[in-house]
Amino acid sequence: MIKVRVETIDKDDTEEVVIKCHEITPEVLELMKKLQASEAKPTSLVGTKDEQIYTIKLKDILYIEATENKTFIYCADDFFESKLKLYEIEEILAGTSFFRCSKSMILHASKINYVSPAFNGRFEARLINDERIIISRQYVPNLKKILGI
Repeated sequence: MIKVRVETIDKDDTEEVVIKCHEITPEVLELMKKLQASEAKPTSLVGTKDEQIYTIKLKDILYIEATENKTFIYCADDFFESKLKLYEIEEILAGTSFFRCSKSMILHASKINYVSPAFNGRFEARLINDERIIISRQYVPNLKKILGI
């Protein structure tokens, strides 16, 4: 039986996780890997607008789109340009609620209000701001996986 203990500490103290075990098993290694990966998850991206540099919180992003060799980050009320390529952003956001929904777009799954089937095996996502995004047929499995369907 494994005993789990959680202690609250002062905000000035450094948070830590200590694993006490009889031996380092594959399960312990997997747990360590998951803990380290959760620490490394990004919380924001950098974008520019009008020669100003902004930190954009992931929770505020609706989708990211590449068009005409430029990458744009769209929020509910604003948009920003990113210096990164779409595939670079996709790598940064791996393991988050963002997923590739078409060749030129990454969508934030938590900003989807609902999805419905569209023509030719595609799906249409209606976002929380009422915007409609088409999910290409080849990326529908990504949608189903991230939504757990």
